[in-house]
Amino acid sequence: VNAGNSVHMAAVEVRDKILKLASDLFEVGEDDLELVERGVQVRGDQSSHRGFAELATAAGGMPGFALKVGDSPGLEATSYFLTSQATYAHGAHVAEVEVDVDTGATRIVRYIIAHDCGTVIHPTIVEGQIQGGLAHGIGNALFERMLYDDNGQPTTTTFGDYLLPLATDVPKAEIVHLESPTPLNPLGVKGAGEGGTIPAAAA
Repeated sequence: VNAGNSVHMAAVEVRDKILKLASDLFEVGEDDLELVERGVQVRGDQSSHRGFAELATAAGGMPGFALKVGDSPGLEATSYFLTSQATYAHGAHVAEVEVDVDTGATRIVRYIIAHDCGTVIHPTIVEGQIQGGLAHGIGNALFERMLYDDNGQPTTTTFGDYLLPLATDVPKAEIVHLESPTPLNPLGVKGAGEGGTIPAAAA
C-alpha cells in the first residue's frame, strides 16, 4: 500500500515534468500534448514525436534550450506516502475436502476464494500472492506443528519432523476478484498479502 502509492505519486510527478518540458520544447499548451509509447507528441501528430531519452537529455539543459526559472532539472521525483489508517483486504474461503475416517488423512478436493484487495493493478501478481498465501495457510492448518520435550527443547527441528505441504497437497484455487477501492489512498488498493493465508486455517 505505502510503496505502491509512493511509486504512483512519483510517476505522476514525472509525467507532469515531461508534459511541462515538452510544452516548452514544442511551444504548445500541455493540453495539446499526449503521452504515447516511449515518448510524447502533439495530440494527433505522430511526426512531432519526441522520445523519453531525448526529453531526459533536454531536462538537463542543452544548446539552444534552457529550463525556465524555477524548473528543476532531470526527469526524476521522490514521493512518500503514509496512509492515515490501515486498510484491510476482505474475502471468504471455501474448501471441499475428503477425509479418511479410519486414518484421519485429509485431501483437499476443491478450493474457492473470493477476495477483495481493492483496486487490482496486476491480476497475475495478486493471484500468485493469494495462491502462495493459501499454501502457507494449508501448511499451518494441516502440516506444521512445533513440538517440545519435557525440558522445553524443540523436537521438530528438521523438515523430516516439521512437515511442510508439498505441491501435490496444495490445489490450484479458484479465485474470484471483488474490487471495492478504498478511499484511503490514491490507488484504492488494500494489502493482498494476508488474504490468502489467514482464512485458510478456518476453511
